[in-house]
Amino acid sequence: MNPLADASARKVATTLERTIVPDPIPADAEKVLPYELARYEANGYGAWSWGPGLAAERRLDLLPAGADVTAAAGASRLLRFFAITDIHIADVQSPAQAIFFGYKGFLSSAYSGVMLYAHHVLDAAVRTVNAMHQEAPIDFGISLGDTCNNTQRNELRWYIDVLDGRRIDPDSGAKDGAPAGPRAAFLDAYDAAGLDPAIPWYQVRGNHDHFWTGFLKVDDYLRKTYIGEEILDLGNVFEDPRGPAARGFYMGCIDGRTPYGDIFGIGPVTDFATPPKVLAADPDRRSLTKSEWMSEFFATTASLKGHGFDPATVDAGFACYAFEPKAGVPVRVLSLDDTQRDDDPYDNGYGHISLDKERHDWLIRELDRGQADGVLMIIAAHCPIGVETAPHPMAWSSSAFGSEEDLLAKLHTYPNLILWIAGHRHCNAVTAFPSPDADRPELGFWEVETSSLRDFPQQLRTFELLRGSDETVSILAVDVDPLVEDGSPAAISRTYAVAAQKIFDNQVGRLPTGSYNAELVVPLSPEMRARLG
Repeated sequence: MNPLADASARKVATTLERTIVPDPIPADAEKVLPYELARYEANGYGAWSWGPGLAAERRLDLLPAGADVTAAAGASRLLRFFAITDIHIADVQSPAQAIFFGYKGFLSSAYSGVMLYAHHVLDAAVRTVNAMHQEAPIDFGISLGDTCNNTQRNELRWYIDVLDGRRIDPDSGAKDGAPAGPRAAFLDAYDAAGLDPAIPWYQVRGNHDHFWTGFLKVDDYLRKTYIGEEILDLGNVFEDPRGPAARGFYMGCIDGRTPYGDIFGIGPVTDFATPPKVLAADPDRRSLTKSEWMSEFFATTASLKGHGFDPATVDAGFACYAFEPKAGVPVRVLSLDDTQRDDDPYDNGYGHISLDKERHDWLIRELDRGQADGVLMIIAAHCPIGVETAPHPMAWSSSAFGSEEDLLAKLHTYPNLILWIAGHRHCNAVTAFPSPDADRPELGFWEVETSSLRDFPQQLRTFELLRGSDETVSILAVDVDPLVEDGSPAAISRTYAVAAQKIFDNQVGRLPTGSYNAELVVPLSPEMRARLG
């Protein structure tokens, strides 16, 4: 039974009202390595306190200097939705994770204690959304990619089943009819709450959804390793141009029989007489192709089959689509797959923002159509645009169609484009893209990034589109900490996320809370002013 109590009757305190502030590490604390979870509490790692709320900063970056606009308070609401992203649900007993690159430091995305409870954090986020929906209706939700950590079929099923409200059993490994045997609490089965059926949710594809840990294309060796017993042997893929063909280190596995998930089968190949093995292989750990990944979203108890994906494009693996979330409100969302192609050449990994010609042309057609139809447009993608430069591993891909500068210039020709939302960088950030034409401020747009539900600060975000009495709309973007019960798996994950932030010093920005709330004012074209009234 899930120890997290039903949150449906509770008032949700967002970061407007209170924030999570990590406590300082005591001066006499001993240094703790990421995998030493049992030593966290005694040394002050993972402790946190409630801090004051964070007011929404009013941003007028898109308006001409000196513009006088009315406040959003008291404005009519056009649309309310939530976004979650970068959940990274991981099969911790898989032979194909990347634990070696994080268990002693370097990359928290490869390993931290939050891996043990990622699906529980998602369940807590779902319960929190349900409670907010009871306070004020939520029109829809959108997940901005990286549903699973490692492209595995069982990881994706846990993700969808949490949202559907099914029973979750995270203990992987085929047992051939034998009793499962002892297992740690983080592998206990539980009943997920499930998202309120009145809230449709849509899905965007992320790089972790079709690349090995979001970083390498899945070759034959990796596919075989996923469903086998032997733990992955990989080289230094950050420096070795052979990528997945590099060898030299066993990546390790988490022992599901130990309370803190002890790691075994890890280290230089030369330290092992024979290849280390996981406790049990599992064919359900298979790596999904793009079309297989999309197909899983049609196996859902929700009324919205496919969660936005078009059945006509599943076989081709084309994951872009458009939808209008609320009848009578002229707002259209363009769900854009801006991850790399599986056949792109190796270029410092596969976490770059990228469009091929097909997706680029689809985006332009949809923007043209939305402009002609007189609707405000939101682009929902996994990767943010215009925030990183080469050689950063999240910058524009060298194999993409066209340049990032050309695409940004094109986006600035659409007065009805108001917002680009994204995940990927695991941080809460807001970027203004003002109009290049001072006489037409409506050609500017905002970009809002939402932090990961996996890493600190483990938040979802709500968006409200508000119509004032002036020539603008406002976007109220607010971070929300999931409601968790003391001692619950999601609460344990929160302490691990705080500890990992201290150990790895991830550059999430806006510390100590990592949160950012904003009211983003958008100038409207004369045509949209008339339509919205």
